[in-house]
Amino acid sequence: MATTPSDNPLLDFSGLPRFGEIRPEHVTPALDVLLANAKAAVDRAAQPMTPAQWSDVVDPVEHATEPLARAWGIVGHLNAVADTPELRTVYGENLPRVTEFWASVGQNLALYEKYKAITTHDSFELLSGERKKILDNALRDFRLSGAELPEDQKPRFAELQERQAALSKAFSDHVLDATNGYAYYAANEAELAGLPEDVIAAAREAAERENKEGWKFTLHFPSYFPVLQYSENRAMRETMYRAYVTRASELGPVYGGGKAEWDNTEIIADQLKLRAEEAKMLGYDNFAEVSLTPKMAESPQQVMSFLEDLATRARPHAEQDWDELREFAAKELGLAQLEPWDMAFASERLRQQRYAFSENEVKQYFPEDFVLPGLFKVTETLFGVRIRKDSAPVWNSDVRFFRVENTDGTLVAQFYLDLYAREGKRGGAWMDDARSRHKLDDNRVQTPVAYLTCNFSAPVGGKPACFTHDEVITLFHEFGHGLHHMLTRVDELAVSGINGVEWDAVELPSQFMENFCWEWDVLRDMSSHVDTAKPLPRELFDKMLAAKNFQSGLGTLRQIVFSMFDMALHVDFEASAGKSVNDLAREINERYHVIPQAPFSRWPDTFSHIFAGGYAAGYYSYKWAEVLSADAYAAFEEAAQAAQSSVLDADTGTRYRKEILEVGGSRPAMESFKAFRGREPSIDALLRHNGMEQPPAQH
Repeated sequence: MATTPSDNPLLDFSGLPRFGEIRPEHVTPALDVLLANAKAAVDRAAQPMTPAQWSDVVDPVEHATEPLARAWGIVGHLNAVADTPELRTVYGENLPRVTEFWASVGQNLALYEKYKAITTHDSFELLSGERKKILDNALRDFRLSGAELPEDQKPRFAELQERQAALSKAFSDHVLDATNGYAYYAANEAELAGLPEDVIAAAREAAERENKEGWKFTLHFPSYFPVLQYSENRAMRETMYRAYVTRASELGPVYGGGKAEWDNTEIIADQLKLRAEEAKMLGYDNFAEVSLTPKMAESPQQVMSFLEDLATRARPHAEQDWDELREFAAKELGLAQLEPWDMAFASERLRQQRYAFSENEVKQYFPEDFVLPGLFKVTETLFGVRIRKDSAPVWNSDVRFFRVENTDGTLVAQFYLDLYAREGKRGGAWMDDARSRHKLDDNRVQTPVAYLTCNFSAPVGGKPACFTHDEVITLFHEFGHGLHHMLTRVDELAVSGINGVEWDAVELPSQFMENFCWEWDVLRDMSSHVDTAKPLPRELFDKMLAAKNFQSGLGTLRQIVFSMFDMALHVDFEASAGKSVNDLAREINERYHVIPQAPFSRWPDTFSHIFAGGYAAGYYSYKWAEVLSADAYAAFEEAAQAAQSSVLDADTGTRYRKEILEVGGSRPAMESFKAFRGREPSIDALLRHNGMEQPPAQH
């Protein structure tokens, strides 16, 4: 049954999204209204008689497009966390309409000329620095959207955008379906040797939900990775590993028609062709140059030089890591040939032998009901806010809602927290904005709202969920993104929070927060053994700290392989030259890694960051921003050392909040960093944090 605008929850912007009421049938009617309003506002702003003034052009366009972006953001969020066939269909049907609209705005030459005219008008100098930055960003984005193209080329350019959006969605759908579509059923307890009790209990519950005997394991990370890490059943490890690294590829399951289900091979090839064509149309040599235009890095060559330098520094450490692992596996585990499905298992056993603890032992000290208050305490201490439980409609009963307040109780922001993996939810962890801060027409300020999403193991057997230390780090990481979005003080929508921040600086606040997960003062107060209620022992923490950089050389090279592959793919790769994307992946791995890649591995086919997540020619951002975040955190270490106190230094936290978090995208990221640190960033802190400031010791 069709809905009218008055009863359509997607058209209600008076408060928080009405998640309990939103249905797939609301999407198309809501977009009919919102797209019509937005198009009308753009048309009016672009009219010749409309004065080239901020109040007549930028404001009306922003006011009309913000509700469209919010409503479509809600639909996209539900598509990622509560996928159903009906929602997927309606999302796919409307994606071309939304993409076409934004492409038409970006290509609107008359509107582009209005924006340019504002910058040349006498009144331009009276605008705030924030508004000048918005105009500068907008002119750049118009050019990247094809506004300066000849009119006869614009339809093709718009077609490229629509097709790429559709392919990104298809890629993501294939990864989710391929992950959901596989299950390993263990029939007897002998197959479960080595697995932690909570993993076994979760597998048992998963089988029971299907009224089946035995234990069900899936390719969702909380189920899959413990098998690789702990299972003594080598055949089971190999079976699940092969299924995992061939997901969404031509080696995946074959059903009717003789073709692999959910194969992303053609999607990748099509994406690359479309991106290359887009770059050529805009006058760039390759898509990497397009991608870097709004980023801190100046050229693909600069990025690759940065990665090469890091690879050179990391390689000796990685070679030592690899030699030690192979020697250990041969001597202690009887694995003369270390296969890919043995890596995590052998690494965990070596870690246990060397540091006398296991990750599963640590996990028992981090129940969710202690980790969350610990995270909130760090935030409150550093940034002078309070975090309180709040209520709002949610999309799943496991989702919780919180508010962030100033110490006087005034509302700063709110956020949803969706922690557990489940069917119909995209894998990984991310922060997204539900609503951005900006000043409304009546001078009230719209406070920001964030989605914080993870894929951790849910509570099982009546006990609270327990997080691995890596999951604790992930939670802090995503909350760092959330703080960037929520603690902004900028009232201009286009540069508040993470809006307008260079992509390769976006990871600074998230990676910065990870550092606190290695501080005794922090972990001591957020740990309580799930059975004994005892806090994390100092002795165990010291072992964790000693193991912090265990195989950091290998980990660094792994990230460099991903980053170099991404950059090479978008600089000069041509699939028509007879080399496949997976051939390139193997070449890059052989050049930069010390561990051979399995011949059947098809990891590019699930590389959602670059084919469905906006990181195309931008995956290097993680390492780039890690330099910034490590150096920023060093300011807290220096303050603690000078005062001989905790790194939870409120004065440094206040300065960090003021110069990094509050300013959002209102100025270049390098200016913000220098305002906080007093200088340009140095790689020294990153190398020190990773234990790579010196060549590896010889054993």
